[in-house]
Amino acid sequence: MESWEEEIGQVDHFYSHAHIAGIWLKNGKLKLGDRVHIKGHTTDFEETVTSMQVEHRDVREADTGMHVGIPVHDKVREHDRVFIIHQ
Repeated sequence: MESWEEEIGQVDHFYSHAHIAGIWLKNGKLKLGDRVHIKGHTTDFEETVTSMQVEHRDVREADTGMHVGIPVHDKVREHDRVFIIHQ
């Protein structure tokens, strides 16, 4: 089965001290274990969602309209696009 990507949100902040991407979910859901692709002008990498917070509370999933923070291994920038990778 081929994988495909669906745009679900956009980075609106990068917390550099903790390597956390602040993401505004515009479309769809995000769950622990999901694989995301973050892409922008100088950003292009994949990350597995290992933890996620909404308003400083740990959550297992988030839905459209929510602002979530996820740890990332590389720097992200405002306006980077976030895609979920469907397997």
